[in-house]
Amino acid sequence: MQFYAPAIEKLVNELQKLPGIGQKTAQRLTYHLLKSSPEQVQSLSEAIAGIIGKIKHCTVCNNLTESERCSICADPNRDTSVICVVEQPFDILAFERTRAFNGVYHVLLGALSPIDGITPDDLTIASLLARVQRGGVKEVILGTNPDTEGEATAAYLVNVLRPFNITISRLGVGVPIGGDLEYADEVTLSRALEGRRRI
Repeated sequence: MQFYAPAIEKLVNELQKLPGIGQKTAQRLTYHLLKSSPEQVQSLSEAIAGIIGKIKHCTVCNNLTESERCSICADPNRDTSVICVVEQPFDILAFERTRAFNGVYHVLLGALSPIDGITPDDLTIASLLARVQRGGVKEVILGTNPDTEGEATAAYLVNVLRPFNITISRLGVGVPIGGDLEYADEVTLSRALEGRRRI
């Protein structure tokens, strides 16, 4: 039995495909859009359509950008000798909110997960090594999530980075084990950066 008009059902089904959106949230969002003005719905539609084909990965760090290089990599005031390695582009936002880090980033676009078939070749580890090989890098901070996959990724990176004459550090206390950096508050992340330990 069909409870919605086909157009409503289609939108609810599409919204449910987004991470963290269940059926009830998808229904609430759909009803909110139905109550919104046509201008608001059109603006949202244009914003969604606007990212297709415009947003790409930074050629240096793999952050999301509209240009060849993201605003962080293009900023001459950033300290390019310190690279913080993160799993996803949204992890950068978490660090940037702290205003405690003035280095640059490298986004792996995932974490090692043999169960899910994600190997080192599926991540951007080769381009990280190329950045370090070019010289000028003094420290690599491993900012992967403190969960099983993040810890495995950090351990792997320690092994491949050890031959280089650089400091390798891991975020310090403050980030809960099993947590995601995306949800960590600014103070916690600031303390984690300050308390990073050499590996």
